[in-house]
Amino acid sequence: MDKKMVIPCLYLKDGRLYNDFSDTVIVSDDPVKYALGCACSGADMLIIFDQSYDDASHEQALLTMRNITSVIDIPVMGAGNINRTEDVKKILYAGCRYAALNLAKTANVNLMEEVGLRFGKDKIFVCADTQEQVLDNIEPIRNYCEGVILLSDDVSDSYKGLKLIPVISGNSFDDTLKILKNECVIGVSGAFVNADPKELMDIKKKLDTNGIKTCILKSEITFDDLKKDSDGHVPVIVQDHKTGEILMLAYMNAEAFEKTLDTGLMTYYSRSRNELWVKGATSGHYQYVKSLTADCDFDTILARVSQVGNACHTGSYSCFFNDIVSTGEVSKDPLKVFEDVYNIIIDRRNNPKEGSYTNYLFDKGIDKILKKVGEEATEIVIAAKNPDKEEVKYEIADFLYHVMVLMAECGLDWNDIVKELANR
Repeated sequence: MDKKMVIPCLYLKDGRLYNDFSDTVIVSDDPVKYALGCACSGADMLIIFDQSYDDASHEQALLTMRNITSVIDIPVMGAGNINRTEDVKKILYAGCRYAALNLAKTANVNLMEEVGLRFGKDKIFVCADTQEQVLDNIEPIRNYCEGVILLSDDVSDSYKGLKLIPVISGNSFDDTLKILKNECVIGVSGAFVNADPKELMDIKKKLDTNGIKTCILKSEITFDDLKKDSDGHVPVIVQDHKTGEILMLAYMNAEAFEKTLDTGLMTYYSRSRNELWVKGATSGHYQYVKSLTADCDFDTILARVSQVGNACHTGSYSCFFNDIVSTGEVSKDPLKVFEDVYNIIIDRRNNPKEGSYTNYLFDKGIDKILKKVGEEATEIVIAAKNPDKEEVKYEIADFLYHVMVLMAECGLDWNDIVKELANR
């Protein structure tokens, strides 16, 4: 792996995050908010250790994982409290990209092959306390697992051919640097990175400066390469990186440009106040950089961002909501169409309309909805056997509508589905 990952560990118990397995120092009472802060501030992945102690607390931990994965767009690894195949399935169903088996449990050693074959080795990591645990199981790890979370600073050439993520106990920069230089190490976690999320970008830049390549913002061009207006400013069009929705227009000067690259937070120049402003510094509605692109003339920047809260000072998500003129053209963007239809279904559920078929389905409940999904799936099969392309198209559309009703009934939306598909 060319670049090394910086991976905070979240030790989760009773709805709180702790700084290690000892459950002594509380890091946050709001795991979702903390995880979002990590993801937006430069974390490349998160490891969540479920430290639940009974079935109820375990289910609560899985719900917290699900809430975290629903709002962040970096991989999450679920670890702890895995005793059987069903536990791995629940972690993956909670939106985690990976599940990590604890090799200290003998049963998990035997579980590696089963879950590796069922879910794919690229979904499975193992968690080891000692070098012996890894070396004693080296072949099944290689055959059925993607890599190893090593709860130790002891990284040696004995792990050659494996992918390691050491969870280091100390916070010495020199020691961390030495560990990351091992070719087996794909990322690092532990005390060194389990700090204030806002410090993550500084950690990555410091590592990068010392020869460890990390995923930081490095511009291919300088601000001098851009064409400025007479006051030395460049307009910035800001776009939601997930939906493509245009959020706002602002301006940068050279200092705002450099600070944006330095912090990963969109920073602009206020022409009315004659000062820099970090979007969200007052409201908390930060914009985290996903990409910056110059147009063909190098006189405008397109910023794709992860928007926290709303972009507009009016409380609207986007600043562009005042209609001037429209041809009434129906969008052909597939995801936009899905979202629009889904939003109508949600509106029907929240604001029932007399005579609405959608409300009829909600009123009848889950069994009726499932029956219709099954019937429409059968209609697709029959139409495809004919075959008649137009009939198949019609039946698939019918099926998707009923699936969206089911999604609404189950508390899912298209973001959940798209994210799951992307994970695969």
